[in-house]
Amino acid sequence: MDAAPGAGADVELEIRRSRFLTRIRRVRSEDEARAVIEERRSTLFDARHHCSAFILGPDGRTARSSDDGEPAGTAGIPMLTALQRGGLTDVVAVVTRYFGGVKLGAGGLVRAYTDAVAQAMDATGLREVRLNTILRIDVDFASAGAIEDQLRGLVLLSGTALVVDGVEWSDRAHIRVAVPSNSVGELDTALAGLSAGSLSAVPVDQRWTDVGRVSA
Repeated sequence: MDAAPGAGADVELEIRRSRFLTRIRRVRSEDEARAVIEERRSTLFDARHHCSAFILGPDGRTARSSDDGEPAGTAGIPMLTALQRGGLTDVVAVVTRYFGGVKLGAGGLVRAYTDAVAQAMDATGLREVRLNTILRIDVDFASAGAIEDQLRGLVLLSGTALVVDGVEWSDRAHIRVAVPSNSVGELDTALAGLSAGSLSAVPVDQRWTDVGRVSA
């Protein structure tokens, strides 16, 4: 989602006199996600339903949803599915419904809650981030400069350029490099060819890198 932590969008959708008020926010933890949900519940206390869904973590492994009194499976799961189809993580969506007196039926509710979240995602826009793995390559002092120069010009088989993240000097030169996490195997192959098998890379960290806004 193209928003800073805590930011996002608020949108409103009206279907057969029912009002669906959606708040979508970028969050960094389950506590932050639940705080957004509870804030809506306390602020819009006169509404009948505050349905929600959130996804957290680099791989989206934490995923929760709530129908909050709507018929089972008609609100929370459709909202969660909309977020997952958008490829989002570290995000929470809350849809507050003011009943307009006309029943929408199960199918109508599923469409309404799905459309409400989709509208909110459109309002914020999407931004792609890529999970990079940081690796350390240990070399002796005498060859550190030459190897660093070679690494700075190294392009992996997928066309991804290797990024030298820094050099630490202690007992040896420890060169830190960053590659997309799905390209670590390519780096191993490249290092083997570069050094006749004498160099290896040890993963030491992971970091999200902003790739840029996703075109509509």
